[in-house]
Amino acid sequence: MRVVAPDGEALGIMSIGDAVARAEDYQLDLVEIAPTADPPVCKIMNYGKFKYEKAKKEKDAKKKQHVMQLKEIKLHPKTDDHDLNFKLDHARKFLLRGDRVKATVVFRGREITHLDFGKEMLDRVDAGLLDIAQKELSAKMEGRNMTSMYVPDKVKVKEYQRKLELEEKKKQEDENNNNASEEA
Repeated sequence: MRVVAPDGEALGIMSIGDAVARAEDYQLDLVEIAPTADPPVCKIMNYGKFKYEKAKKEKDAKKKQHVMQLKEIKLHPKTDDHDLNFKLDHARKFLLRGDRVKATVVFRGREITHLDFGKEMLDRVDAGLLDIAQKELSAKMEGRNMTSMYVPDKVKVKEYQRKLELEEKKKQEDENNNNASEEA
């Protein structure tokens, strides 16, 4: 097997017994790194420290990742404009945060005979969300519910956030100018 010293220096090809003896000389462990290589590669190292650092790296990687959640807004075919806009605002917040959004139109009683009203409602949701999202699933019937799914579009979201920042900056400049003119 090919053996590598703790400092990264190649010690060459040697038998298992010689490699173990070298590891004992260093008072460290002999760890097989590449078992599929020809010949297999082993490194002399502190195995406990190696495992600890590997676990730490995995934990840090897990911390930085965002788990996408599924958020749902429920509507009815006769939902009023104000209620729809209120729920669309919530959906926008969810999308900007990086979550998926499921829009569901629930049909009660005889409303099921007018599927076109539900489709119309989901078209209005499309119009309100497609500037920052992509449609993952078009309007689809599931029992008495018609659903549609939206996923945040990273490029559109960044563009939208830049636009909001510019508007906020302009608003602050206007306030500063007004305050300065009032003081004068």
